[in-house]
Parts: sequence; C-alpha cells; structure tokens
Amino acid sequence: MRPGPANSLADVSGLRVGHAQRAEGGYLTGTTVVLAPPSGAVAGVDVRGAAPGTRETELLDPRNLVSRVHAVVLSGGSAYGLSAACGVIDRLADAGIGYPVAGGVVPIVPAAVIFDLGRGGTFRATPDATFGTAAYDAALTPDGGSPLDGAAFRTGSPRWPAAHDGEADVVGGAPGTANGSIGAGTGARAGGLAGGVGTASVVLPDGTTVAALVVANPVGSVLDPVDGTLAGARYGLPGEFDHLQPPLQEEVDAWHPENAPSFNTTIGVVATDRTLTKAQCGKLAAVAHDGLARAIRPAHTMTDGDTIFALATCARPEPGHDTLQELLAAGADVFSRAIAHAVLAATGREGAPAYLDVFPSAQRKRS
Repeated sequence: MRPGPANSLADVSGLRVGHAQRAEGGYLTGTTVVLAPPSGAVAGVDVRGAAPGTRETELLDPRNLVSRVHAVVLSGGSAYGLSAACGVIDRLADAGIGYPVAGGVVPIVPAAVIFDLGRGGTFRATPDATFGTAAYDAALTPDGGSPLDGAAFRTGSPRWPAAHDGEADVVGGAPGTANGSIGAGTGARAGGLAGGVGTASVVLPDGTTVAALVVANPVGSVLDPVDGTLAGARYGLPGEFDHLQPPLQEEVDAWHPENAPSFNTTIGVVATDRTLTKAQCGKLAAVAHDGLARAIRPAHTMTDGDTIFALATCARPEPGHDTLQELLAAGADVFSRAIAHAVLAATGREGAPAYLDVFPSAQRKRS
C-alpha cells in the first residue's frame, strides 16, 4: 500500500480542508473545517471520551433522518468553540448548500471541540463564527488563504508557525494538506508535548482511498513508554517515518512532563471515497478509535472528549465484504499515523515543547 499524493485527507475525492487560527492578543486557538462535496457526504460518528463537546452528533445515528452532512467543524475553545460551526453554516446557506426544506436549505454541520482554554493567556479568547467563516474560505483557496510566504511550510519537517506576529485578526495560514500547530490544533498539547493537526492517507490495492485528519490534544502520552518513539509512527507506510529513530536513552530518562490534572480531547475525521451506509460510517469511526488508542496511552479518559467522525464521499462503488474489512483496518492505521504527524510537526512553546526539541536524537542525521 502507498499513501495518496498529498498523504492527507484531501486525497479523498471531493473533500476540502481549511484552517483558521489566531495566536496573539490572548488567543492561541483555531478552527478546522472539512467541506464535503455540494451534495454532501454520508457520515457517522463515534464518541468515546467522557467529556465530549459536540454538535449534531445525534443526527448521525443510523436510525435518524439525515444521512449526509455538508461539512464537519473541528475547533478549539471547548464548548465556546462550537459557535464556529455557525460561520460555516452561514457560508453554506449563502451558497445554497444544505438539506432541502420549504423555502431554502439547512446545512448539516456536525462539530466537535478540544479543550485549549487559556493557553494563549486569556480564558475567553475562543473561536466564534468568524473562525468558521475564515476556515471555510481557506478551504476554497488552493494555498489555504495564507498571508505568509509558502516557504514557511517545510515538507521535509512540516511545521507551520503557530504565531503570526502583527496579525490582529483571524487568519488562514496553511494549506489544507499541512500538519502542525494550525487550525483547531493551534493551542493543542499532547501528553506534555506540543500537539496539533495531523493528516495521513493510504491507497488500497484496489484503488480505494482512506484518510484521516486529527486534532491531537490528549491528556495521555503519544510516546512508546519503553523507547520514547512516537507510538503512532510504528504504523507508518514504507519510507514515511524513515527519518526517525529511537532517541537516546538519556533523553528518554530526562523527560518528565507535568502530571497535573488536565482537560484535553482528541478529535478528528476519517474518510473514504467508497460508497458506505450511515451504519458503515459509524463502524469506520469506531474502528478509527482503535488507531487513536494505539497512538495515545491512556485514551478515552474521564477528561478527554475523544470524538471521531467518518465520511464517505461515494465517488466509488460500495465495497465487497473483503474490501470493507480492509477499509476498516486502514481507517485505524491512518488515524494512528495522523496523530504521529500532528505531534512531529507541532511548534513548541513554553510549557509544551516540540517532540524533536525534547528528543533531538530521534531525527536521523542525513548522510
């Protein structure tokens, strides 16, 4: 198997990703939107954490009316950040996209949030509807609507700066294929390290694409407890994480993150271009939680609100039994890989250092 061309959620036909964030003036937070095709995508959801912050998840129960969604919003800001979905709804409604009802349309936009309150200095500096509209607009812009030089994103070690000095407003700032401290992951932490947005994809032997986008903000550790490697990287495709190696033991022994009680949460989207039912999407989301638990230990705690949405764009036919099995297994693996990319690409800051800042020997030296 191989990754898709961008090794990202954008490899699933019909999906677009946009990020918006603010990292000054007391803010360190943002919003990420995943746009479905205009006709929508079949969707499911699985919530495992004990402290979720969500919107429209009950609608995705297979017993309920609507089977397709028009976007999924992932945001910082805890419960306050759910209002970012309002900006996306407004944009979709203005475009005439939504569930048809008498007199117009109602866009279906489920959402989930992470806890990042106060990480920029001001507790109530949280995403609102303007973050949603900015992320929506960025999803429709090829380069993410970035006001920055594209060279700031280094593909060899993909880190997008979390802070934009001099920017007073919500900004885009990263392509939809980027990893790091962007969008909903701007203020994320991952077991004491900097967390962020991560994404990965795989193309199965029959051409099916499966991909994931994650906002890694867990209270649990993202490290192998024995050797300090990124736990999710063990599921990498050939060559994907070849630039990494186990760090020196003295670096592992010296790492003692603060173990204070914390509210966190990891959220994300797993998607495929196959035609799935609403129930099958729910199963795909459930299996993706296996990938979350492989990459984060412990997962699904009382202070995490771990939530995964699954989307099927239906660009390819329904899978047979064997293909469905393979698709589900791939959903778990891409989610693990996306978590590893999120942590590896995150920008370090006070109280949340980057992985390679703590474990510099984990990066292989080029020969």
